[in-house]
Amino acid sequence: MSWEKSIEELRRRERLAEKMGGEEPVERQRGRGKLTVRERVAFLADPGSFHEIGKIAGKATYSADDELEAFLPSNSVTGRATINGESVAILADDFTVRGGASDASIRGKLIMMIKMAAEYRMPLVQMIDGTGGGGSVKSLEQDPRTYIPETPGWDEIVHGMSQVPFVSLALGPCAGMGAGRVAASHFSVMVKELSQVFVAGPPVAIALGENVTKEELGGWKIQAQNGTVDNVVDTEADAFITARRFLSYLPPSVHDLPERTSPADHPDRKEESLLSIVPTDGKTPYKPRKIIDATVDHGSFFEIGKEWGRGIVAGLARIDGYPVGILAGDPFFLDGAWTADVCDKVTRHMDLCSMFHLPVIHFVDCPGFAVGVKAETAGVTRAGVRAMTAVYQADVPVCSVVIRKAYGLAGSVMMNQSRTKWRYCWPSGDWGSLPMAGGIEAAFRKELAEAEDPDALKEQLYRKFEAIRSPFRTAESFLAEEIIDPRDTRPLLVDFIHHAWRTLEPGVRKVGYRP
Repeated sequence: MSWEKSIEELRRRERLAEKMGGEEPVERQRGRGKLTVRERVAFLADPGSFHEIGKIAGKATYSADDELEAFLPSNSVTGRATINGESVAILADDFTVRGGASDASIRGKLIMMIKMAAEYRMPLVQMIDGTGGGGSVKSLEQDPRTYIPETPGWDEIVHGMSQVPFVSLALGPCAGMGAGRVAASHFSVMVKELSQVFVAGPPVAIALGENVTKEELGGWKIQAQNGTVDNVVDTEADAFITARRFLSYLPPSVHDLPERTSPADHPDRKEESLLSIVPTDGKTPYKPRKIIDATVDHGSFFEIGKEWGRGIVAGLARIDGYPVGILAGDPFFLDGAWTADVCDKVTRHMDLCSMFHLPVIHFVDCPGFAVGVKAETAGVTRAGVRAMTAVYQADVPVCSVVIRKAYGLAGSVMMNQSRTKWRYCWPSGDWGSLPMAGGIEAAFRKELAEAEDPDALKEQLYRKFEAIRSPFRTAESFLAEEIIDPRDTRPLLVDFIHHAWRTLEPGVRKVGYRP
């Protein structure tokens, strides 16, 4: 006697599961230009590394003599794999089974993978394609009652996000719980024209009086520009590459430190272009990404959130092989002023870096918080104070490189200035409680009004205060700790990161109240 017959039955059920929703739904999926769930897992994971869990879970139909007649698998494929050689938990939706709706799901699979990721300290990667929430009205025919809403597993999501990286790839229409899972992540990606993210789809919006398409309601131009998702790519293959690259900078959990890779760039490299990259007129914008690329390890900058909060550039990079977080003011957008969405972006990025123990390099160019009715209507004051609090709550070292402007409250949030100021200033530095331009006219309004030659007096005042605002005057009082040759920036950042790494301690982050 042996169990060979049972193993044959197991293999038969596994083959049925591999058919997913069936021939016709699979063809429809491919006809939309989408990969199937099993193709996605194969592309994302290291070759041959995926170990599936719950493969034969689903809905079975039996004959009168209890023989299996038909089998429809659950609409999620779950398991463990490796990405870049590191273990991850994978939770992937199958749109070919009831469009990813909850009446075809087994919630235990989702909850188990989230628990496994947190308990066994490995990142969770979700490939989301469907609703995954309360199902459709049609499902009430099978279960003729309504219910008071709850979200099983959300406590596990909240806990899991405090433990391990959550990465969400939106690979189709993501509605309800599907949209919630996209947003409940440390990093999320959409595919142009293929994925949409919304609380409820067009039929619900139409019933409420808005006649819109899926793309108009929740396409990438909306969700990437409002910060609901972080990055946008052109193809599913790009989404998998992006997820793998993001994870390469992070530790597997908060209980570990990020991994240093073998340096592929000389630590003492000095770029001549840095000496002239900032225009001497103090007004003309420059491209901050060129400064980033010239100072971090060659080709290592990975930008996050490019489409929103565009007054600041955020991302990850490596310096001498060590992973770091990057912030850089972008004067091409309102001169780098911090609008409400810029503040939200700073808050989110500082939280990411602090949670996963990444020191931060902040290339500072900030004329202050955005001013005006539009900025105030958007809530810049509250968002700004939250960003300030997030910077001060961060428990990782921050090195600030003051490139040009640093004015007002927002200009002060280059680091937690109650701690040791590891800071370098370029000769182009321009700082104060408020900009000279306009400030002189306001402060000397009476004198200018009474002067015989107001223009000559204004010119004289500007010359006087131009001398006062010299960064060398600030350095004389040790209020600018070091003014450096811009070409020395990279070697100094390499020095910083070696010192910063000694201070890092793994563990769960504890954050206090935010206004």
